Amino acid sequence: MNSYTIRDLSVGQKYAVQDVITKDVVEAFAKVTGDHNPIHLDPEYAAKTKFGKNISHGMILAGFISKVLGQYLPGEGAVYAKQSINFRAPVFFDGDGETITTEVEVKEIIAERNRVILTTTCRNSAGEVVADGEALMLPRKA
Repeated sequence: MNSYTIRDLSVGQKYAVQDVITKDVVEAFAKVTGDHNPIHLDPEYAAKTKFGKNISHGMILAGFISKVLGQYLPGEGAVYAKQSINFRAPVFFDGDGETITTEVEVKEIIAERNRVILTTTCRNSAGEVVADGEALMLPRKA
């Protein structure tokens, strides 16, 4: 785990992690949130949609972003103030699951207000952007 203050950050600084979305992850997310939309959980239902098979909840990707921001960049003690997310492509998780690489990058530092704006990007194993956006964070105080 990292813990950066505003003075420790620089524009262009990046951090990335990989996670795997599996059927078990999707089912656990549905149980925790109560989101039992059949597009995520029912193969027969999903087969009749434009996707042809189950897709992951988009908010699982948001959780991966939150993990990176809260543990690595800016890290421990940082407070989430705002997040925009654009879902660009579905995440399929059949078979062994789908590996997602989540990367955050410092875009802008607003030192006088102890704020940092970071770009957030999730890519699937083929390198396709499946979600992107921006986050506004308040790093921990020195």
